Amino acid sequence: MRTKPLWIKWLVLIVTLFAVGSAYATNGYFTHGTGTKNKAMAGSGIAMPEDAIDVTNNPAVAPFVGDQLVIGAALFSPTRKYETSASQANGGCFPGMGCAFTIGPNSLTSDSNYFVIPHIARSFQIDDKSAWAVSFYGRGGMNTDWTGGTATFDPDGPMGPAPIMTLPGTYGGGDAGVNLSPAFLDLTWATRVNEKLSLGVTGVFVAQMFKAEGVGNFAGYTRTFAASGGTTMPQNLSNNGTDWSYGYGLQLGLHAPLSDRFAVGIMYQTKIKMTELDDYADLFAERGGFDIPADLKVGLTVRTSDAIALNFDIEHIWYSDIDSVGNPIQNVFTCPTAGLGGMDFENCLGGNNGAGFGWDDMTVFKVGMAWTAGEDWTWRFGYSYGEQPIPNSQMTFNILAPAVMEQHLTAGFTLERTPGRQWNFAVMYAPNVELTGPQNFDPSQTVTFEMYQWEAEASYSWRF
Repeated sequence: MRTKPLWIKWLVLIVTLFAVGSAYATNGYFTHGTGTKNKAMAGSGIAMPEDAIDVTNNPAVAPFVGDQLVIGAALFSPTRKYETSASQANGGCFPGMGCAFTIGPNSLTSDSNYFVIPHIARSFQIDDKSAWAVSFYGRGGMNTDWTGGTATFDPDGPMGPAPIMTLPGTYGGGDAGVNLSPAFLDLTWATRVNEKLSLGVTGVFVAQMFKAEGVGNFAGYTRTFAASGGTTMPQNLSNNGTDWSYGYGLQLGLHAPLSDRFAVGIMYQTKIKMTELDDYADLFAERGGFDIPADLKVGLTVRTSDAIALNFDIEHIWYSDIDSVGNPIQNVFTCPTAGLGGMDFENCLGGNNGAGFGWDDMTVFKVGMAWTAGEDWTWRFGYSYGEQPIPNSQMTFNILAPAVMEQHLTAGFTLERTPGRQWNFAVMYAPNVELTGPQNFDPSQTVTFEMYQWEAEASYSWRF
């Protein structure tokens, strides 16, 4: 058994202590922002340094926030529903078309609707040009908990002895759902090149925990089952408890305060290669791979007066580059045991090109405003929009991850009665979004997702 590096042991300990078992599904599975002030402006403001936690959005701003400690937490609540229509196939088989896998008809609302998400950051000024920082935070994840429902299918085809069966659970394997919770630990260093340019770099360390339940009836579509000629059942597909994976990457940042009125920010995070989730090697592509996608942010801050700052930001997330996230469900139909004449073992679940959620990349547009209203109060507002990443041709697996949010409306404030001591507060509401498409294993029925969410976050900061 391999010994975990020391940084992994510490990160696991921190994750456990803070219980970052989050369930975010905002911009895909990334949060709409990081830090209370940033969230109050819909995730905008990477060119507007204020707090130590801002280095997680742009490492180059570290020399501009000084010596500071920020501690905060969010209460996040997503409401997730799915509904399937009546089927014309009802689990039956058809010549040349294979057998239908019918879900329900079900109408379910996911359980587990409240999550506490902490963050903490400390920045240190080295000299008048350079600074470093350390940050711990939750930035995203997936969570669903579907209790009840049924699925109907023919377990051994029209020539087999078993009759058409109806079993409990969304996929006929009992209560179904997933929980994916990555926690981030950042170490940042940045320096001012001159008065109008600073550069920063962050080492990003990630511990990610995952579990899946209720998907055991997809055993026949796994590489393990197909490669064995149907003689070996997969052991790493479903209901194996919580597994962990670990990885690290880089953030590179640029901050350019071009004048007292204009500033530009750029941040790029590399794709983070994670270790495999061995306990779910039969579920995800590349034997349990689930990497974190690359991310690019570009922002402009315009100060129209001493009291008002306006932010205009764009974020692009490369979800399609992550096989477990971007591969379409249709890949599984060319698995040799799918019954449709396919011959590619690597397109089976767990194979190098195994079926995933079929997500597209996502581009998010953000606007925000900060208004300083007197000596004590600063008010913040924001709005973001990004077309959700799930095509309506990818419905069946995305019951586990219905991340269809597109808009975020945000507001918040900062109260500073004592210089260097701030209370910060932010709220977010993401309006209801629906998505309907065919059920991939029974196209005679449709699946509809419905989702909305809200969040309230508070933090306190000390400037030293």
